[in-house]
Amino acid sequence: MSQNKLRLVFPCAAIAFLLLIFIEYLPLSGRPLRIDTDRRRWRSLDSILCLLITVVYGVTAFIGLGDTEGIESFCQFRESGQYALIELDSPTYIGEVRYYSGLNTGIYYFQVSEDGTFYETVAEMSQQYKDLFKWNTMQYSTQPVAPVRFIRIVSSGTGLQLGELSICNTDGVRLSPENMSIPAGCAPLFDEQDKIPGKQNFHNSTYFDEIYHARTALEHIENIKPYEISHPPLGKLILGLGIRLFGMVPFGWRFSGTLTGVLMLPVMYVFLKKMFGGTMVPAACTTVFASDFMHFVQTRIATIDCYVVFFILLMYLFFWLYWQSDRSDVKNWLPPLALSGICFGLGAASKWTGIYAGAGLGVLWLLDRIFRGRAAYASKTQKAYWRETRKNICWCLLFFVAVPAVIYYLSYWPYGTSAGLSAPGMLFSREYFDIVLGNQKYMFSYHSGVHSTHPYSSVWWQWLLDIRPILYYLEYFSDGTRSSFGAWLNPLLCWGGLAAMLFMAYRAVFRKDRTALFILIGYLAQLIPWVFVSRVVFEYHYFPSSLFLLLALGHVFSVVDEYHSQRRWIILSFTGAAVLLFVTFYPVLSGARISAARATGFLQWFPSWPY
Repeated sequence: MSQNKLRLVFPCAAIAFLLLIFIEYLPLSGRPLRIDTDRRRWRSLDSILCLLITVVYGVTAFIGLGDTEGIESFCQFRESGQYALIELDSPTYIGEVRYYSGLNTGIYYFQVSEDGTFYETVAEMSQQYKDLFKWNTMQYSTQPVAPVRFIRIVSSGTGLQLGELSICNTDGVRLSPENMSIPAGCAPLFDEQDKIPGKQNFHNSTYFDEIYHARTALEHIENIKPYEISHPPLGKLILGLGIRLFGMVPFGWRFSGTLTGVLMLPVMYVFLKKMFGGTMVPAACTTVFASDFMHFVQTRIATIDCYVVFFILLMYLFFWLYWQSDRSDVKNWLPPLALSGICFGLGAASKWTGIYAGAGLGVLWLLDRIFRGRAAYASKTQKAYWRETRKNICWCLLFFVAVPAVIYYLSYWPYGTSAGLSAPGMLFSREYFDIVLGNQKYMFSYHSGVHSTHPYSSVWWQWLLDIRPILYYLEYFSDGTRSSFGAWLNPLLCWGGLAAMLFMAYRAVFRKDRTALFILIGYLAQLIPWVFVSRVVFEYHYFPSSLFLLLALGHVFSVVDEYHSQRRWIILSFTGAAVLLFVTFYPVLSGARISAARATGFLQWFPSWPY
């Protein structure tokens, strides 16, 4: 059997497995979902299983996250033309030169001289946005034809920060700083030679959009005007907490996102417990979530998507508690409603995707009013209903409009201070207001105008079928191995969740199942906006939708668990298969070195998977 035909065996087997599961579920699909209060009560077994899943995932997520040590001191080139002068103890033929770039963009001219009088520019050291906080190799334009004694690194811009330098001779031997004369101001270029890695990789350097978000997080910390302003600030502020704790090193700028990914698991467990009760369904679905490819990869990269997904998860959890609450007393429904609104504000201040989620909550709120209004008129209690509705509207205006607006407005604090405004009085100044308003105009213009192509871009319908992942990192080695990882959903969650979502649509429309309706609207609120977005988009934009795919699977599992204990093999086998797929694909999710034949063999189920 050829390799191309062999690849088809695995997706076909997965699809056949899912067909078997849903054929078994079909006779139960019309049964009502009845979850009593006792099944929703938290038990000691829930604590054990939730903690176990979280710890195992947490250990897995933090292993190999990135170097915990990196370049910490930088040579400051404050103006154009400023240079660092290096004098070697003897004439030397210069070979490879590597350098670690810090903040700000520009070019350094690498100049050499034999006598210290006449200098020749033989190379440029690029420090553009794609080069920041990573190890770069200088590209010669004219290789020195004679041994050199003096080297000058000349800045072409202002405020450039250059970290460590690795200068080798033509034999590949790194020149020791002990054999150089280095002015005091240039000392940071050679004070951390023991941290120079063998080569650049994701362990020691930024990759993909980390070049924007990690950099901006540091700029917020150092009160510098931010570079990345195409998203609201809160996500970068949270990302910066890891940098404050561990420094501007790969582990530091990825820590907050990875921790957020870990924290999603107990929140999801609680959500499933509150929605479906029992222990098997929450434990199984949380395990599936922990085995999801997108969840693992997307929370280990220093971008902001994981934060908005976390807040979306929280806002829907609290809104579900409100949805199910007794409205006879404001103390029953106000706290979860308020918390949902606060989380909506935090999500919107992290990324505009949170606003999509808020629109879904708005639809759910309106449907809740309609359902309760019908019941009130049927029971002749419409006066009490309208009193409660008026109170509800006032509280919603506070917690879903006023409070989120304040959170959003406050999140621009570092924009104001970096512009020279004084806190806290700046919050009430026209200058601060103009900064916030101006950024909204810029973001709208930017996102509506991004029409450039990208080799790993995709469209929304491809997300539904998992057929166009995004490749984040790829490195080949001379021994036939490779290191790579990208983002896409675990196929069982993607395809099984989509099938389950179709059942949610059926149950919501024909069975008047309000739990299914809740899940369906949450899913559509995250998906439908992308149908109309014309800018270039990627698979990771489907990440928020995966939360609702999981809840849809939870609904399917709950019906099985409640009505047919003999079919519980569906739950257990699906969970086990999801874990097995995660283990199988782990090398291309974590960047572990594997043979190129394996990566492009049975792990590449479709030709469009770039692995």
